[in-house]
Amino acid sequence: MGQSNKLGVWILTALVVGNMVGSGIFMIPRSLSEAASPLGVLLGWLLTGFGVLMTALVFGNLALRKPELTGGPQVYAKELFPPRSHAGTLSGFMASWGYWIGNFAGNIAIITTFASYLSTFFPILTSQSELFTIGNTVIRTGNLMTFIVCTLLLWGTHFIILGGMEQAGKMNFLATAAKVIGFFLFIIIGLFTFQKANILPFSAPRFDEAGHSVGLYGQINNAAITTLWAFIGVESAVVFASRARRPADVKRATVLGLVIALVIYIGISMLVMGMLDQKSLIASEKPLIDAIETVLGPIGGKILAILGLISLFGSTIGWVWLSAEVPYQAARQGLFLPSFLRENKKGLPVFSLIITNILGQLFVFSTISNSIANAFDFIIFIATLSYLVPYFISSVFQLKLVLTGETYTSMKSRVVDGTIAAISTLYSIWVIIAGTSDLKTFAFGVILLASGIFFYGRVAPQRLKET
Repeated sequence: MGQSNKLGVWILTALVVGNMVGSGIFMIPRSLSEAASPLGVLLGWLLTGFGVLMTALVFGNLALRKPELTGGPQVYAKELFPPRSHAGTLSGFMASWGYWIGNFAGNIAIITTFASYLSTFFPILTSQSELFTIGNTVIRTGNLMTFIVCTLLLWGTHFIILGGMEQAGKMNFLATAAKVIGFFLFIIIGLFTFQKANILPFSAPRFDEAGHSVGLYGQINNAAITTLWAFIGVESAVVFASRARRPADVKRATVLGLVIALVIYIGISMLVMGMLDQKSLIASEKPLIDAIETVLGPIGGKILAILGLISLFGSTIGWVWLSAEVPYQAARQGLFLPSFLRENKKGLPVFSLIITNILGQLFVFSTISNSIANAFDFIIFIATLSYLVPYFISSVFQLKLVLTGETYTSMKSRVVDGTIAAISTLYSIWVIIAGTSDLKTFAFGVILLASGIFFYGRVAPQRLKET
C-alpha cells in the first residue's frame, strides 16, 4: 500500500473522535441521569476519563514499541504466551472474537440512535399503533419503520466503504468536523441557559429496581459501564495502525481524540442535566433535542437533529469500517478464520465486511420488539463488556514488556510505562467487576464470547501449517 493510501494523523484522529462521539453523546445523558445524581455523574466521567486515558497511553505506547502487531488490542493476547503456542493462538482468537462481537453490536447502538433522531422529522418512527402480532410479540408501526431505517443505513454504509478507503475516510472526517463544531456551539448555548434548580440536590440517593437506596459510591459504580461506553473507540487508531503513515501518528491521534471527546462529553452531559428536569430527561429518547428545544424551540431541535444525523452517519461509517478491519487484521496474524483475509481490488476486507454486517443485521431485529431506548441500553451493556477483556489484555501485555525490559533501554521509561499500565489494569478489573454484577447481562455476554469456540478448529490447523 503506497503512502498516498495511508491514513494521516488528522484522519486517524477523526476516526477516534468520530467512533467515540457517536451514539453515546446523544443517549447517555438520559442513562446517566437515571443511574446517578449530578455529583455521581461528574465523578463517574472524571474517573472513567482518567482510567481510559491510562488505557489510551498503553495503546499509544504499544503502537510505538510493537508496530508489527496491528489490528487492535485483542491481537496482544497471543503475545502473553510463548511464540506459536496453542495457548497464544486460542487466547488471541477468543479475544478477537469477543472484540469483534462488541464492534458489530456497538454498530447497532449507533444505528438505532440515528433512527431515534430521524424521528424528529418522521414521527411515524415512534408510532405505537399495532400492525400485527407474531406469537406473543406485537409488531408496532414505529418498530417496523425503525427496523427498515436501520437496515438501510447499515447496508448503505456497507457500499460506501466498498467505494474505497480514501472516500470513506474523507466522509468520516467531514462528519466528525461538523459534529465537533456543532457540539461546542451546543455547549456555549447550554452555558447561558443552564438552570441550577434542575441539578439540585447535587448529591442525592438513587433507587434500584427493588427500591433500595443507592449511595454515591454505588452510583459511580453503576455509571461505570455507561460512561465507559462513551469512550469505546479510543483504540480506533490502533486498529488501523497498519494503514497509518507513521506509528507515532497512532499515539498522537489516540490521545488527542480522547481529550477532545472528554471535553465534549463532560460539557454536554452536565449541561443537559441543567437544561431539563430529571423526570423529563429520564423519559426522553432524544435528550439533546429536547434540551435545545427548551431554548430555541422546534427550529433549534431540528437543527440539532440534522447535526445528530450527520454525526451518527459519520460514526456508522467509522464503526462498520473498523468492525470489518478487526477480524481481517486478526486473520493476518493467524488468529482468525482464514476466509476473512479475502480482499477486493481496493485492498478492503470485503468478506469480513459482508459477514460483519449480516451478523449486525441480526442485532437490528432488537428494534422490532423494543423501544429505541431499551434496545440501546441492552446493546451497550453487551458491547461494552465485550471490549473490556481486550483492554485488560493490552494493559497486562504492556506490564509484561516493562517487567522483561523488551524494547526498553531506559529504566525511567520502564517505571513511567509500568505505572500507567498498572493503573490501566486495575481500572479494567474494576469495570469488569462492576459490569458483570448483573447476572443476566454477564450470562449473555459469556454465551456470545463462548460461541467462538465452535469456530476455533478452523484457526488452529491453519496456525500449525504456518509454524
